[in-house]
Amino acid sequence: MHVARIGGLLSSLLAVAAAATLSTQGLYDLVERRLPGHSNDFVFTLNDTAHTNSSKPPNDAYLVSTHNNGSISIEGNSLSALASGLRRYFVDVAHVDMYWFIGSRLNQTTSPLPRPTESITGSSIVPWRYYFNTVTFSYTTAFWTWEDWELELDWLALHGVNLPLAWVGFEKILLEVFQSVNLTTSEILPFFSGPAFQAWNRFGNTQGSWGGELPLQWIDTQFELQLRILDRMLALGMTPILPAFTGFVPRALIDVHPDSLVVNGSQWEEFPTEYTNTTFLEPSDPLFDTLQDAVIAKQLEYYGNITTFYTLDQYNENDPYSGDLDYLRNITHGTWQSLKSANPAAVWVMQGWLFTSNADFWTNERIEAYLSGVEEDEDMLILDLFSESQPQWQRTNSYYGKPWIWCQLHNYGGNMGLYGQVSNVTVNPIDALANSSSLVGFGLTPEGQQGNEIMYKLLLDQAWQKTSIDTESYFHDWVRVRYAALNSTVPTELYAAWELLRTSAYNNTNLTSNAVSKAIFELAPNVTKLTDRTGHHPTTINYDPAIVVEAWTYLYNATMSESNLWLNPAFTHDFVDVTRQVLSNAFVSSYKGLIATWNTTSTANATTLQAHADELATILRATDQILSTLPQFSLAPWIASARQWATYPSNTTSQSNVSAMADFYEYNARNQITLWGPDGEISDYASKSWGGLVGDYYLPRWETFLDYLVGVSPKAYSDVEARARVAGVEKAFQVAGTGLGVRKAGETGDVRSVVESAVVPALKKLALV
Repeated sequence: MHVARIGGLLSSLLAVAAAATLSTQGLYDLVERRLPGHSNDFVFTLNDTAHTNSSKPPNDAYLVSTHNNGSISIEGNSLSALASGLRRYFVDVAHVDMYWFIGSRLNQTTSPLPRPTESITGSSIVPWRYYFNTVTFSYTTAFWTWEDWELELDWLALHGVNLPLAWVGFEKILLEVFQSVNLTTSEILPFFSGPAFQAWNRFGNTQGSWGGELPLQWIDTQFELQLRILDRMLALGMTPILPAFTGFVPRALIDVHPDSLVVNGSQWEEFPTEYTNTTFLEPSDPLFDTLQDAVIAKQLEYYGNITTFYTLDQYNENDPYSGDLDYLRNITHGTWQSLKSANPAAVWVMQGWLFTSNADFWTNERIEAYLSGVEEDEDMLILDLFSESQPQWQRTNSYYGKPWIWCQLHNYGGNMGLYGQVSNVTVNPIDALANSSSLVGFGLTPEGQQGNEIMYKLLLDQAWQKTSIDTESYFHDWVRVRYAALNSTVPTELYAAWELLRTSAYNNTNLTSNAVSKAIFELAPNVTKLTDRTGHHPTTINYDPAIVVEAWTYLYNATMSESNLWLNPAFTHDFVDVTRQVLSNAFVSSYKGLIATWNTTSTANATTLQAHADELATILRATDQILSTLPQFSLAPWIASARQWATYPSNTTSQSNVSAMADFYEYNARNQITLWGPDGEISDYASKSWGGLVGDYYLPRWETFLDYLVGVSPKAYSDVEARARVAGVEKAFQVAGTGLGVRKAGETGDVRSVVESAVVPALKKLALV
């Protein structure tokens, strides 16, 4: 489709898109979804219709008050401002909120709804609040249903997010675009990666799918889901960021277009060539423009004129074909020109992760050359992906004038340790705003959306406050809103527990370990190199573990005076999470004792070592039991959500094909969180402390390893032998339908009963309580 045709399509769709953007009906619908029967209590008034999709629109502002007719009045200059004002009403007046995992608690307020006694005003300090990392769409949302997305989008809207990434279903667009240049379906499908690994196919890190080929059924059903996601994003005042054509193409393109100018990308993470070294079509090739034009036009055809923002990352953890400055500039210049030809209003959104991950290649000189290919600064928006730990904006002079967003990455692969940088997340973005004129937003870019929700709320709330948030008051208010039900009181022990957590686990200042800490029991057992790891996947504990034990004790003691806490989903979630951390830390101490004992014996001392081994196994069993009490800490929902996509309502394939599809999806789900690759290329990267995974994967690995270790002296120890035994457990777990790790949440008992029967005895045995 040529520019002229796109212009006509834009014009025909503009009125419809604008009308949808300006309607407040989506907010009334949100209230009715989460607080049925109360949408009529609110009046939403949009005061300014000039909020556009330019790269730097005006900051948002809202006013919450009681209307003359007694209704709750929320005024704002954008839909996102109205949604943010709505959350301020819920949190500050009704004392309720919405959360990950435990869902909406909005219905825990009183009826009739309380009215504001005085006006509440708010104004954002940045125009954009961004959300998602490309890999979040694999580590977290890969198998999400519409119900999952509906909760997520309501959460995003209420927390002021107005610029979310929207990757779902892109393979449908690519499939049709590649078909339009004479590639057949059978030539295209082998290019795509499996459902749990699509993010890295989109990045150009991987090509192809191990364990089976991506079914057309998956492509079609994900596209249907994307239509619903985009519709809801628009209704809630968000501007979606859609994918653009990056240049990554099926290898068969060379056969169909033999004169095309292509190079092979670099190998990624030691994957075999079959699955990496992705073929890249140079932007200087006329076919690049053709494909870019087709991708943008196809999305306009299916979605309408809903955005000017397009995500496009060509060198994520892959070095360019050449480091020549002219080559680098020409790559971005050609890509930029192709985007502007396809949509003259296009803004190229790029993750700045490459400048961190491949810093040896990306000297300042090369970064400047690469970015200079986009000659109009406002045509690019850069995500400073890891601002809290490894910011790149200072060394690049604010990306040489390009607009950019200060982002908190926080965790890799969905790892689950208690962790935060409360000071960096509140002080540093405010300092950056004062020192960089091209900073236009704050954002969240977690690889996986797992625990520590308070750290993500904290940054999004900071986007509405000119000075750094007082985290002591913030945590106190969090406890009040999170645990109170229908205006019940909150035991003082809960405030004490969270204050201990705020000043320990959530106050990391040692940036040699700069992200969520990984439990060492999630790693393949070994006699060395498990503890005190630093970097992006640390195993260091940068606080006194005794403080978290003390916080656990406060939480536990609170239930003595208020037994109804065991019925509070927010409390049980947090109690299980803190228990997980206490046991994880205890495992480290016990493991160190085991290795120290083993290293001091010249001959195998099975009796002494077996006592240490039994203690490690006891910790893992208790961990598995407590995690298995809640679905959000269990493997079963991850497996079930993967398998259910084989029976999506639109699937008309035979029962045998449905079963095969379900097994393929389950294999993807199992492989990602364990071996991560056909042969464990980045094994345990996306490990999770999940009930079922601990009991049926980590525990057997450790038991197999410990059985070998207690019977062999350090001198006779063979790393090859130990590794071979553990590898057998890992391979067995990959097989779909084995039943391993799929016990349902609650099968081990409810939280309270497991705490009394397994956790407390284990902690007493470890002399922790």
